[in-house]
Amino acid sequence: MPLREHLAEFRKRIILVAIGVAVFTVAGWFFYTPVFEALQAPVLAAAEEGNGLVSINFEGLATALDMQIKVSVVIGVVASSPWWLYQLWAFVSPGLNRKERGYTGAFLGAAVPLFLGGVALAWWVFPHAVQILTDFRPENTANLLNAQMFMTFAMRLVLAFGFAFVFPVVMVALTWAGTVSSRTWLKGWRWAVMGIFVFAAIMTPTPDAITMIIMAIPMCGLYFGAIGVGALRERLLRSRAAREDAVNSGRTADA
Repeated sequence: MPLREHLAEFRKRIILVAIGVAVFTVAGWFFYTPVFEALQAPVLAAAEEGNGLVSINFEGLATALDMQIKVSVVIGVVASSPWWLYQLWAFVSPGLNRKERGYTGAFLGAAVPLFLGGVALAWWVFPHAVQILTDFRPENTANLLNAQMFMTFAMRLVLAFGFAFVFPVVMVALTWAGTVSSRTWLKGWRWAVMGIFVFAAIMTPTPDAITMIIMAIPMCGLYFGAIGVGALRERLLRSRAAREDAVNSGRTADA
């Protein structure tokens, strides 16, 4: 496919992703209250256990509205994950043969649970992070959490781990499309592992190393698992090509 057609296809998929996220964002608007209450729960728990004030503070006049919009967008991105992951596959699939394009269900069957699994892991970490970080507050002091920063913190944690967990599936798709070989992924494994641990250290808001390791180990496993799947597919292609060459050679000899 020429570069111009690639760019046109990319633009088409981006527009479709934006439409899907927008539709689910509108639906997410109506789920703002229970989601915000869930995000606020660890703050309220920290306030009950401490001797001082711990609360989310809406400083500006429009801060509450802005926070509701942000929460709705995050809900929209998470809820529409099957849609935009399908668009990602549809963008890559022209580089695959007809049989491989039939693996759409397998791609979504792996990518969607992994993305939601990363979101769930971040959701599990979030209250522990709030609890640990607020424990650094000295006694008889107040900790008024800026609503904008609080939401940015939660949003970054949830989406970053969702995208991080789905990246191995993207690796497999790129390998199947012939864009990046499994050997290339394997050669960069040291940098990849280091990057994963740095990413986990940055995105894990708690100061302990255990939480970072808990998050980094599954990501490393998924990375090497993606390499293995790509290598297996390349091996099958080489075997198929060898059989076809043998058949063609036999026909030539018979002729």
